[in-house]
Amino acid sequence: MKEYAGIDVSLEYASVCVVDADGRIVREAKILSEPDALIAWSGEHGVAMERIGLEAGPLSQWLHAGMVKAGLCVELIETRHVRAAFKTMPVKTDKKDARALRS
Repeated sequence: MKEYAGIDVSLEYASVCVVDADGRIVREAKILSEPDALIAWSGEHGVAMERIGLEAGPLSQWLHAGMVKAGLCVELIETRHVRAAFKTMPVKTDKKDARALRS
């Protein structure tokens, strides 16, 4: 099963969200914003991530370099570009989800 991770980085902790190929959330966690902590967490997850998106910011070069050196497939993501891309994508929901969004 293919899984992907997105990492939202702050100075102290990084928020990690792992999704499967269908976009369902598999796991979420808060981890220290340090390469070794993120690498260890990734190894403990048990499934190799197909790709990891790392938010570009003040710590991103340090985190990216450490994670790539450990063999993880990490890409830096500029959040403004991601937001623009998501605005162009259609939102697919089933009727139940659509009703919940309207209420």
